Amino acid sequence: MTAIPDTSRKLPRHVAIVMDGNGRWAERRRRPRAVGHRAGARTVNLCIDFCLREGIAALTLFAFSSENWNRPPDEVSALMRLFLAALEREVDELHRRGVRLRFIGDRDGFPPAILVRMDAAERLTAGNRALDLTIAAGYGGRWDIVQACRRLAARVAAGELAPEGIDEAAFGACVALADLPEPDLFIRTGGDMRISNFLLWQFAYTELWFTETLWPDLGEDELRRAMNEYAARERRFGLTGAQVAGAVT
Repeated sequence: MTAIPDTSRKLPRHVAIVMDGNGRWAERRRRPRAVGHRAGARTVNLCIDFCLREGIAALTLFAFSSENWNRPPDEVSALMRLFLAALEREVDELHRRGVRLRFIGDRDGFPPAILVRMDAAERLTAGNRALDLTIAAGYGGRWDIVQACRRLAARVAAGELAPEGIDEAAFGACVALADLPEPDLFIRTGGDMRISNFLLWQFAYTELWFTETLWPDLGEDELRRAMNEYAARERRFGLTGAQVAGAVT
């Protein structure tokens, strides 16, 4: 018998965001794209503050995709500098506020100084529980699925798992964020209406919300609007409305 998910909670437990529009924000002001990325860092802090205040358990941000390595070298270099500066500046404060910070994605290609900071940040904040903050860096949804396939294949080859033992639960346990609830709400700024290779497995039943607002301009009022629209949706998970209503009465 299919279990009926709990849909009584009006706020999402887990929010995932594509932070799009930094470059266009800067270009509209005739400034270098790196200026837009710096402006976008302030919006990251706003979202963290919002989640902590509202009791949202997990926030996952798509900071740098596997495809972003193909951007112009000067922009990639600027992003790496900003990433390192953010790690140096923000981690202690996140730890003080009880935020657990971790990173998902392929770390090959990141400079050694960033890798050291990433590892140190994860170790420092590992015991925190106020908010699970995940930064997807060097991440791609297809890459994530391939890594899961490789893990399962290795277990089969070692005789630890029979091929018929591979089911959705076994596969889901091998993808990124397996220890968190799957994202309830996906937000994308910047006007594009696609998920861009982000958390492909995890988004099976995620509610999608898009806004024309560029990432550096996103404010608390718009975040509140996203939450209100999420709360107004009926999440059926393949069931009928009557089944869902019966589960929460």
